[in-house]
Amino acid sequence: MTTPQAPDARPVPQVQTVRGPVAVNDLGSVLMHEHVFVVSEELRQSLPETWDEQERIADAVSRLKALVATGVSTLVDPTVIGLGRNVARVAVVNEQVDLNIVAATGIYTLADIPDFFRYHGPGTLLGGPEGMTDLFVRELTEGIADTGIRAAFLKCAIENELTPGVERVMRAVAQAHLRTGAPITVHTSAAARTGLVAQDVLRSEGVDLGAVVIGHSGDSTDLDYLHELIDNGSYVGMDRFGLDALLPEDQRVATVAALAREGFAERMVLSHDASCHIDWFPPGVREQIAPNWHHTHLHDQVLPALRAAGVTEAQLTTMLVDNPRRYFTPPVNS
Repeated sequence: MTTPQAPDARPVPQVQTVRGPVAVNDLGSVLMHEHVFVVSEELRQSLPETWDEQERIADAVSRLKALVATGVSTLVDPTVIGLGRNVARVAVVNEQVDLNIVAATGIYTLADIPDFFRYHGPGTLLGGPEGMTDLFVRELTEGIADTGIRAAFLKCAIENELTPGVERVMRAVAQAHLRTGAPITVHTSAAARTGLVAQDVLRSEGVDLGAVVIGHSGDSTDLDYLHELIDNGSYVGMDRFGLDALLPEDQRVATVAALAREGFAERMVLSHDASCHIDWFPPGVREQIAPNWHHTHLHDQVLPALRAAGVTEAQLTTMLVDNPRRYFTPPVNS
């Protein structure tokens, strides 16, 4: 006999994925910043010899099945407009892999907004409401294009400086967050400490920084910078394991271990920022310059190194399971 649910009990929160909604408690072990495909779409169409659709899909299926074999249940994919997002293609891959893939809405730019929005919206020649916000809200609440696949979080980016275009996208993301409760991930430059700039802009729009991952924070060993991001309330993305060209792995491991010893496992998430396919590099070059930059590296090599550095199993579970679950759990008043 089952016990009836109390009338005022909240339903179990769900996360939208490429395959449909999943209970937040069923996300399992999560990689919080990975890509399936990153493609320069217009160039792909202009250079058809660089792309074989079936080959690319088969390769992605193989790579993601290897990821699932490590025990990962969910991949959070912040591929948005500006990175060649094609959720229909990802859905074809996902049909063949038992993995939760969480899609994003937003715009990736490090400088200017897409020309589509240049002349209309706040502060533009034609003025009017912010069309980017309306687009993001629609993709969160109705679906991306005509796929029926709903985004579950928002993504924006800042590299070395807050350009007018970057700021406009960031404020549109903030407004979409306020309208939907969807959490936010920001691509940042740890070297330029622009995670703090992103926090300032988002906070000025009324965003609760506890709903924000400051991506690529793990590119830095500057504990003062990381402490400031954490003290402001955000999660820090220790999410580029395998990209030794930006920071050697032993330093990435030591930084995570140091923060864990200080009691900050509850504010870190782990990942690689890897892709099944990214066309930013000629064939073979990615594997040559970053041989460990792939989706299974964390479980194959990084987690053992973190354990050896003193990170406990409970702390690893916090970073891989508990923090993603909290991130995707909407606030009580949403």
